[in-house]
Amino acid sequence: MGATADDLDTPLLVPARMINEYVYCPRLAYIEWVEGEFRDNYYTVDGRLTHRRVDRRAGHLPARASPPPEGGEEKERSDPAPAGPTLHARSVELSAPIAGIVARIDLIESDGTRATPVEYKRGKPPANAERSYYPERAQLCAQAIVLEENGLSCQEGVLYYAAARTRVTVPITPELRALTLQAAEQLRALPAASQPPPPLVDSPKCVGCSLAGLCLPDELNLHPDPEQQSTPVRLLFPARDDAKPLHLQEQWGKLGIESGNLLRVSTRDAEPYQVRLRDVSQVAVYGNVQVTTQALRALATKGIPLTLFSYGGWFYGMLTGLTHRNVLLRECQFSAARDGGRALAVARSLVAQKIRNQRTMLRRNRRAELRNALVDLQRDLDHAMVAPSVESLLGIEGTAARTYFQSFADMLREPLNGAFDFKGRNRRPPRDPVNALLSFAYALLVKDWTLALTAVGFDPHLGFYHRPRYGRPSLALDLMEPFRPLIADSVVLVALNTKVVAEDDFSRGVGAVALKDAARRRFIEAYERRMNELVTHPVFGYRISYRRVLEVQARLFARYLVGELPEMPVFVTR
Repeated sequence: MGATADDLDTPLLVPARMINEYVYCPRLAYIEWVEGEFRDNYYTVDGRLTHRRVDRRAGHLPARASPPPEGGEEKERSDPAPAGPTLHARSVELSAPIAGIVARIDLIESDGTRATPVEYKRGKPPANAERSYYPERAQLCAQAIVLEENGLSCQEGVLYYAAARTRVTVPITPELRALTLQAAEQLRALPAASQPPPPLVDSPKCVGCSLAGLCLPDELNLHPDPEQQSTPVRLLFPARDDAKPLHLQEQWGKLGIESGNLLRVSTRDAEPYQVRLRDVSQVAVYGNVQVTTQALRALATKGIPLTLFSYGGWFYGMLTGLTHRNVLLRECQFSAARDGGRALAVARSLVAQKIRNQRTMLRRNRRAELRNALVDLQRDLDHAMVAPSVESLLGIEGTAARTYFQSFADMLREPLNGAFDFKGRNRRPPRDPVNALLSFAYALLVKDWTLALTAVGFDPHLGFYHRPRYGRPSLALDLMEPFRPLIADSVVLVALNTKVVAEDDFSRGVGAVALKDAARRRFIEAYERRMNELVTHPVFGYRISYRRVLEVQARLFARYLVGELPEMPVFVTR
């Protein structure tokens, strides 16, 4: 249904909880409310457990409260319920269109003369004079304003700290009302801002924030001159993700759901097994594997993407939940892609990073003297940095690729011969085992880049270097360029050098070669080990997994496009 005139006249209602977040950190509120991103950690999960009782709706409110009695300010108590006869209502959602606030109140207490909002908090009261934090008081004040606009008298609120089982009374003073309404007005203006609020600088608030990995405060505040960087970049998010990809390649298998939180995988030749949804970051389906509607809905609800491959490993696409809310980022992406000069600058950087990482791979793994190849790649790197057009850049990249792959066999412990003879790159379809491995590794990598870009809010189909083509994730192909040698090529080298695959692990057709099922499974395991491997970030100095590197680079690229970073982020190893 389309919007009506009444819808357009309705003011934007800001949630009381987001007022709390805005007062605590404006950027936190922007990421969570405007961009629509959220991520759990211990504190957020524990907070939901604290709220589990008051989140169940119950009780009722009086139609209108009488004026409060003179005096009688409620004192701090050690139990969650006040003495005397009281009406309770839990998990009440009310709006105040005049003030422009909407609130879901944990608990409302009323003695027939006044209403008191009670907000549950997981921790203990701080040791300051107010025995509470300003963001919490602002949230409580916003709830009081909502109650008053709905005809209920409200002179105070209560913060109940579950860890200490302590109630702290918060008077709703004129000063607190003014500050809360001012914060609500500033929060209401956030969606129209051209950029997110700046990150906090070296703030202790960032430690323990569940959105630190989305915000990247230290990374964005990094001084361009390392000698003037006074503090190290803190690793404010886990180095690895506990959830892992689930690959399903047994043909005529079935993926279903049990008990709402368990995935059930059935195959023809083995006993069914179960996987907890919370342990799965993505599901990759190869060929003819059935996925039930119930499983699709569960994956979409949890934000777990489903990627689709052909039986031979060609990446077709993915299924996800709702589109990311970050419209500003997509507007900046489309604008930058239309800007020929800016698109060329992005393409130059990506190709230069790729060539530098190719040179690093040759230097690290060579068995023979490759001085000529290294010199040629350095020349191509210099030319890429000043390429006058995307078309000329394509030629430079092609020349560098030929030089690199002509030396690829020299990075193997044993010379390739017979079935593994490698003369150079070929594809669509690959005509020898080495190229079959390279093509499959690139398909897995472009899948992971597509997922990372989609999670941040990009349109993965509009690129800067690879021109748009129907069904092709051009931006994923762009940003994976520097990581082809570091991840995909490295996995192929490891698989060949450690005998993960052998000559009889390939099926051969007319002009095409593909991995067999058992070998594909082993190769996927090798790829996932590489993605889970910790690597020192060349710019920030901390150690994170390659999978996390992809996410960090995608988020930094987003901040570059919206104007928060002056230069495009790079990832090159020594």
